[in-house]
Amino acid sequence: MELPRPAPFRPALWAPGPHFQTILSDRVKTPMVPVPGTPEFLEVEPGEKLRLEVAEGLTDTVIVLLHGLGGNAGSYYLRRSAARAVARGHGVISVNHRGTGLGRGLARKPYHCGATKDVAAVIAHARQRFPGRKIIAVGFSLSAAMLVLLTGRDHHLAQPDAAMAVNPPGDLDVCSLRMLHGLNRVYDLRFLKLMHEHVAGVPDAPDLPDLHSLRDFDEAYTAPQAGFASRQDYYARCSCGPYLAGIQRPFVLLASLDDPFAPASDLGPISPSVHAHIERQGGHCGYLGSEPGGGFRWMNYAVEHYIETLRSRI
Repeated sequence: MELPRPAPFRPALWAPGPHFQTILSDRVKTPMVPVPGTPEFLEVEPGEKLRLEVAEGLTDTVIVLLHGLGGNAGSYYLRRSAARAVARGHGVISVNHRGTGLGRGLARKPYHCGATKDVAAVIAHARQRFPGRKIIAVGFSLSAAMLVLLTGRDHHLAQPDAAMAVNPPGDLDVCSLRMLHGLNRVYDLRFLKLMHEHVAGVPDAPDLPDLHSLRDFDEAYTAPQAGFASRQDYYARCSCGPYLAGIQRPFVLLASLDDPFAPASDLGPISPSVHAHIERQGGHCGYLGSEPGGGFRWMNYAVEHYIETLRSRI
């Protein structure tokens, strides 16, 4: 599928290379417009709830926003996309995955790359909550991979009308190994710290041994708590790269070749239903560069562009 592309991405001179793009996208703060919305709670299985931040909207479209590993509905990149969608008049459901953000303490089981049933439950809730409206799901990083698995593999679950995945990790094993080397250790240790903080808020969480990497965390916590035999079992069953070929609905893939740990080269063949927008530069969910009308958050501009384009195709 070929869609009109947004204005070209040109990296900012003050953010050269993948590491500056990735790190500064998180560290450089911009003023945030408060996003109107109210909390709603969705039980995804007995005793396990998600907290959703919901803005009603006025158009025929509802945008479901899904954060990456260590994030939540209040993460700056998610709030920026929510603010843009609300400004357009769309309904927005910003999701806190299990136990994250303001949903801390509401779930005992971990969220993980293969938790497509949780995403499908949110989609089904959106259908019931907003009957007759178009549902477009947008996922970043880990949630981008979840959307690929949902739409490319798990066709029996509730599906969005269209979706967009930003920088999905295509091969979890290779991705985690990359983070053990060089400057990528910065990301590995950051994710490890965030996941330790997450577990601290989980009721009755098991005590964890001394862990040194995200791979260690996935072996000691994610895999056993999520029902996988091992880390390798989790990585093998939940790597999304091979499932881009199975997507059967309008889908946009935005990825970069210089992503320091989840490059677009890890992704497999794509379905004719997928519009692949692959940038040479941009880092991991960075894309710091000029956007039309001013500003330097090209990623959020591109997400907005593709949401509007997808709306016209569904």
